[in-house]
Amino acid sequence: MIEVRNLTKRFGKTVAVDDLSFSLETGSITGFVGANGAGKSTALRILLGLTQPSSGAATIDGRRYDRLREPARTVGALTDPNVFHPGRTGRNALRVLARVSRIPDQRVDEVLDVVGLSDAAGRRVGGYSMGMRQRLALGAALLGDPATLVLDEPANGLDPMGIHWLRSLLRGFADQGRTVLVSSHQLAELDQTVNDVIVIDHGRLVARGCTPQLMREHGSASLEELFLQLITKGASA
Repeated sequence: MIEVRNLTKRFGKTVAVDDLSFSLETGSITGFVGANGAGKSTALRILLGLTQPSSGAATIDGRRYDRLREPARTVGALTDPNVFHPGRTGRNALRVLARVSRIPDQRVDEVLDVVGLSDAAGRRVGGYSMGMRQRLALGAALLGDPATLVLDEPANGLDPMGIHWLRSLLRGFADQGRTVLVSSHQLAELDQTVNDVIVIDHGRLVARGCTPQLMREHGSASLEELFLQLITKGASA
């Protein structure tokens, strides 16, 4: 369960997140969308304990991230695929993370297979393509077999086959009763993946709900059209 309550983050005079509140349903894939600078990444960083809020709270299973007893087994996160040492092999990179969280090496090999990197596991990460690094970062998120995934731009660098694979992976994850929060600018892809959507602009909530229902309410033919209508309406208000 992810819950964000009256979350605000200020950087000097700039308000990056402004009194933002929402909660997620279990077993759902929720798209978190907004223009560049809307506050998405800041909100996710607060949720994952990487940034402290100015006020309000963001919790997972009722606790702040830094209060979770076993974070890797509770929530898996992908925020940046370029966090691995380029001199390590893909397998070694995941083993380092696994040992910190007391996860057996066997799980590393299982995850490498899930993300399609078994054949490249012995290669150094510095030689990986962007798409391969993205898959490795997703593998890191899956290591603890968590009930919740928080993903920031997970499709970056993936080719069409990789995007199709990611969509199937996330749907399978949600079908198991788990929860996915995914931020992306690729609205056409999100349209085929998410059940619900959260739209923010200038750090504030603009819309929240079931994607097909919101599209019907606003007469939108696609998630992209819905987003543009909501943001344009907010800018003219």
